[in-house]
Amino acid sequence: MAEQYFTDLTITQADYAKNGLNKGEYENCVFSKIDLSGADLSGIHFIDCRFEHCQLSNAKLHKTVVRDVVFNDCKMSGLVFSDCDGFLFSAQFIQCQLPYASFQQMKLKQHVFQDCQLQDADFTDADCSGANFSGADLSRTIFHQTNLEGADFSTAVHFSIDPEQNRLKKAIFSASNLTGLLDKYQLKILRG
Repeated sequence: MAEQYFTDLTITQADYAKNGLNKGEYENCVFSKIDLSGADLSGIHFIDCRFEHCQLSNAKLHKTVVRDVVFNDCKMSGLVFSDCDGFLFSAQFIQCQLPYASFQQMKLKQHVFQDCQLQDADFTDADCSGANFSGADLSRTIFHQTNLEGADFSTAVHFSIDPEQNRLKKAIFSASNLTGLLDKYQLKILRG
């Protein structure tokens, strides 16, 4: 149960890395240019919130509620989103740095990862059907037993997805990035 209730606040240019945020529920709040790196955000509820230009790398997310949250231009290295409360988890990630993020076994239907750096992220056993990976850098990102049906990879780069280990029906790719589906075969594909 949330301890305190905060609504319609704008929290800007502050360093919460040492002490973290007050435990409770934040609804319709904007967090701008704050540092939460390494902070313990466990059990906090974020509902209809925006994080803009924030540093959240290595924050702890045990049972954190993330519902209708937008992350814009945030640094979020090493976050284990799979530790969040999975009930109604919904977020949009726009121009975020998400290397080493974990989304294992999460329900991410229709989620947006637009223009994000997702190097070494892990989507093992996740449901990413209908997700939007447009403009995302997916270098060394793990897709294993992942539902990617209807996902948009049309402008994604540097991905390697095994069609035999993932569900790809109606996923969207461009002709220029199809080689990411053939990496395991070590084929040489000439552009003509």
